[in-house]
Amino acid sequence: MTGPLDVARIREDFPILTTPFKGKRLVYLDSAVSGQMPRPVVERMGRYAQLEHTNVHRGVSTLSQEATDRFEEAREKVRRLVNAPSARQIVWTRGTTEALNLVAQSFGRPRVHAGDEILLSAMEHHANIVPWQLLAQERGARIRVIPMDDDGELILDAIPGLITDRTRILGLTHVSNALGTVNPVKEITALAHARGVPVVVDGAQAVPHLKVDLQDLDCDFYAFSGHKMSGPTGIGALFGKAEHLEAMPPWQGGGNMILSVTWEKTTYMPFPGKFEAGTPAIAATIGLGASVDYLEGIGFDRIAAHEHGLLVYATEALEAIPGLRILGKAREKAAVISFVMEGIHPHDIGSILDHEGIVVRAGHHCAQPVMERFGVPATTRASLAYFNTEEDVDALVAAVLKVKEIFG
Repeated sequence: MTGPLDVARIREDFPILTTPFKGKRLVYLDSAVSGQMPRPVVERMGRYAQLEHTNVHRGVSTLSQEATDRFEEAREKVRRLVNAPSARQIVWTRGTTEALNLVAQSFGRPRVHAGDEILLSAMEHHANIVPWQLLAQERGARIRVIPMDDDGELILDAIPGLITDRTRILGLTHVSNALGTVNPVKEITALAHARGVPVVVDGAQAVPHLKVDLQDLDCDFYAFSGHKMSGPTGIGALFGKAEHLEAMPPWQGGGNMILSVTWEKTTYMPFPGKFEAGTPAIAATIGLGASVDYLEGIGFDRIAAHEHGLLVYATEALEAIPGLRILGKAREKAAVISFVMEGIHPHDIGSILDHEGIVVRAGHHCAQPVMERFGVPATTRASLAYFNTEEDVDALVAAVLKVKEIFG
C-alpha cells in the first residue's frame, strides 16, 4: 500500500482509544513499553481459545494437527517479516529478555572464559546488560562499553579500539528504548565480524517501526517481543544463525524438546525445537502471527513515514517550551521523545499527565546507565505509534504546559 495512513480508520480497530479515561479522551503515548492490540489480533486469539484450543505437536487428532499448523504458520510469518533465511531459525521465547538470556547462557557460556571481554553499547536496556554481567561474573570476564556522545549517538570510531583479541561477543540495541536512537547495526556488525566477533542485537524497539532485513544486517542473533508490535505479551522470537543454533546446547529441559529419553541419555530435537521445552504460549503465538499480518497490511514504509512526521511535529512543539530538554537528538531516530523539565521530577510530570488522560512513561526505562550518562535520575518518555495523531501531540503539549504552570 502507498500513500498516507488513514489513521481515523486504523483507530477504529482500537476500542481503548475511544473509551473515556479519567473523564477525558485517552491519549496513549506509551507504545515503547507495550503497543496496543488491534481488534483483529484480539479476535484471532479469541477464535483459537474458543474453537481451536488444544496442544501442539505430537498430537494425532485433527484438532491438534490444525493447531500445530497455525502455530508453525506464525513462525513462517515472523521469518518473512524479518527476512530470516529459514523458519527453523526462529525460536519462540517469552520475549526479548528471555531470548537474550538464552543466548547468554547457551551461546555465551561455552565461549566466554576468564579474562575474556563482552562489548556492549552505552545505551542498552537492562535486558541486554544483566544477562551478560551474570555471565561475566560467573566466568571471570569483564564488560566493556561503546561510548555515546551528547546527542545519544554511539561513537563508532571508538569501536575498533574496543574490540580486542579477548572480545567474545558484542551486544547492541537496534533502537534505544530511552533515546530513540537508531543504531547502524549493519556497519557495527561488519566491524565486529572483521575481528571474528559475533553480534547479538536487541530488536525490541525496531521491529514494530522499521523494516528489518536480517540477511542484510548479517548479525548472529536478533531478539524481539510480540507486545511491542501490537501483539500479546508472553511471546517473542529469537533469530539465530543456523551454525550457532546447531552448536548450542539446550537451555531448558523437559517435554517437546526431546527425541528420546532414557536413564542413560537424552537426545534432543533439532533447532528450534531443542530450545522450546514444554507447552508453548499457543494463543499468544497465533496472536503474534496476526499482528504481523496487521502491520504488514498497513505497510512498514507508511508506518515509518507517519511516525517520523509525528516525531518532528512533537519535537518542535516540546522544544518550544522553556525549561524543557529532550534527551537524544540522533540523526536517525525512532518516534521516542524522552524529556526533563527544570525543577520538576518526571514522576510528577507523569502523574499530572495521567490526570489529563495522557499515558506516558516516567522513570529510568530499564536503562539506568543511559540516565547516568546524561546526569538525570529519570525522564518522561512519550512514544508514538501509527495510530497516534497530531491531536494527540497537541494534547501532550497542552498538558506539559499545565505542568509548568502548576510548578510555577
